[in-house]
Amino acid sequence: MSPPPPSAPDTAAAGRDQARQRVIEAAIDLLNRGGRDAVTTRAVAETAGLQPPAIYRLFGDKDGLLDAVAEHGFTAFLATKHVDPDPQDPIEDLKAGWDVAVEFGLANPALYTLMYGEPTRATSAAFKTGMEILMARIRRLAAGGWLRVDEDLAAQIIHATARGAVLTWLSLPEHRRDPALLTTMRESMVAAITSERPSVQDTGPAGAARALRAALPEQTTLSSAEQHLLKEWLSRLAANG
Repeated sequence: MSPPPPSAPDTAAAGRDQARQRVIEAAIDLLNRGGRDAVTTRAVAETAGLQPPAIYRLFGDKDGLLDAVAEHGFTAFLATKHVDPDPQDPIEDLKAGWDVAVEFGLANPALYTLMYGEPTRATSAAFKTGMEILMARIRRLAAGGWLRVDEDLAAQIIHATARGAVLTWLSLPEHRRDPALLTTMRESMVAAITSERPSVQDTGPAGAARALRAALPEQTTLSSAEQHLLKEWLSRLAANG
């Protein structure tokens, strides 16, 4: 027996999704060829083969369209991430993740600038998923005793160095683009957030406190209140170390 034909609402939703995708792809094409100023509602509609009012029906306004383009970029970036739940070398895994982020930015300069040019883009669902992957990578470093700073600060340093490297590279004329900039930024990031050897092997409580704090979410022995209190104590020990 053949399946029933799609209902009218399903057909309408599919058509709307296809139109949205056409508009987003048209906007990205214009963005790549002419920068943000080229992404006008009229130009996007013409490139997508639609009338300008369709842009407003689908996205609300131009800012809504740009938000959708940025979300598409975060989703595309997320697809490039390789997630190894148990890397043999967590520091090399950190470097590889940083390289992937930078390579995406250099390969998609106009889209990357749109994605990271405004703080409000950080509300993207795909951006948040990418942050969860990054935080898991950082937590493995902490659990192994490699992390020398707080996990949130480590994430901020990783983002700052990757964005800074990409945007600085893109701002330079081609004859001044030295690959040493990218290598130096990456190694500076690694030196800023990790120890040369696991700090849990050192004398003192700081490294052990960070390692235990990273493992807390995986244990079920303590109550939520006990976990909260212990995390506070461990955070103070880690900071004082």
